[in-house]
Amino acid sequence: MNLENTLTFAQQQDQQDPLSAYQDLFHQPVINNKAVLYFTGNSLGLSPKAAKSYVNAELDEWAKWGVEGHFHATNPWVSYHEILTPASAMIVGAKESEVVCMNSLTTNLHLLFVSFYRPTKQRYKIISEAKMFPSDRYLLETQAQHHGFEPDDAIIEVAPREGEHLIREEDILATIAAHGDQVALVFFGGVNYFTGQLFDMKKLTDAAHQVGALAGFDLAHAAGNIPLNLHDWNVDFAAWCTYKYLNGSAGNVGAIFVHERHGENTEIPRFGGWWGHNKERRFLMENQFEPMNGAEGWQLSNAPVMGMAILKSSLDIFQEVGMEKLRTKSIKLTAFLEFVFNNVIELFPDINLEIITPADSNQRGCQLSVKLEGTDKRFFQALTDAGVIADFREPNVIRLAPTPLYNSFEDVYRFGQILTNLLTSWK
Repeated sequence: MNLENTLTFAQQQDQQDPLSAYQDLFHQPVINNKAVLYFTGNSLGLSPKAAKSYVNAELDEWAKWGVEGHFHATNPWVSYHEILTPASAMIVGAKESEVVCMNSLTTNLHLLFVSFYRPTKQRYKIISEAKMFPSDRYLLETQAQHHGFEPDDAIIEVAPREGEHLIREEDILATIAAHGDQVALVFFGGVNYFTGQLFDMKKLTDAAHQVGALAGFDLAHAAGNIPLNLHDWNVDFAAWCTYKYLNGSAGNVGAIFVHERHGENTEIPRFGGWWGHNKERRFLMENQFEPMNGAEGWQLSNAPVMGMAILKSSLDIFQEVGMEKLRTKSIKLTAFLEFVFNNVIELFPDINLEIITPADSNQRGCQLSVKLEGTDKRFFQALTDAGVIADFREPNVIRLAPTPLYNSFEDVYRFGQILTNLLTSWK
């Protein structure tokens, strides 16, 4: 596709976009009486317009049935989480038995580490990416400490080489091989939150298994962003939130994946709760925990129905569209943002502007992380005041995520015009 940084081109692309109608299914923010350009689906997705009706339906069921809604609501609450499973499994490329929505992201990861990080004196090291999301780093530190290890010894971070922004795949694979029989776990973010770099999860999983370790992933920035194939990649476990690309609302319920070879092994140690207990005997209130088969055996508590109703309003859209169509648009839309930004770079040769996200679409999702040397948070605030909702990371990186469900090519074009005007006055 020959790209042009013009309004006419952007509008033509929107007219030809088979997913353009989905933009109208989401509320577009209006801040200070002004419609804004929203590029932070990598932080919090937009609200589906249907979310209110989905929640209201459950509020009506509550009003009608009280506690009996658990069994007699149109979607009985006792099994409400199960109606989220087909779409969730489709999004991450899993069998339905391997996926369940529950708890929140870091809570889920700690629960999974109970089962899958079981270090010994010989095999205790965790290999991860440097500059991972802080919550993941805190997870690793406290898990290592819980098992009696010093974090700086147990955690091996693979960092970009000097003067580079991205982690080289060969450096990850070499690190795994070098530590060999000391490695208990390879744990990465599927997409790095800061740079937007997409890691080859199949390769990392294979490398972990070759040295006798397990492989797990935080998919917060991957689920709903890129096509995943967790089952066929043989990933051991994964977890993700639903409030970013999955538009589940702030702080809403998370989800987990446990490969069936582990899920069918009910002898794997875990922390138990009554929603993970054999559901045929759950209400007999027995003392002995009997975990369910599959990912559901890691559940603790009953479903938070109101939050799940919001999530369902978005997952229904994902199930209708499918990840293949979303990815096709995402690649085009992100490429257009890259093109527009490179045009801006040419206009300001004296300002050090740089995209630190991989240029190869196979190594990124829809996020572009942009380094604006010589600017600071004051510039980001000016961008916000001009009507662009993006995400700032110290010291000078702006993260932009043109999300295919609700962002348009015209959004991207208008961002380029605003950025150009701001840099002109900033000089």
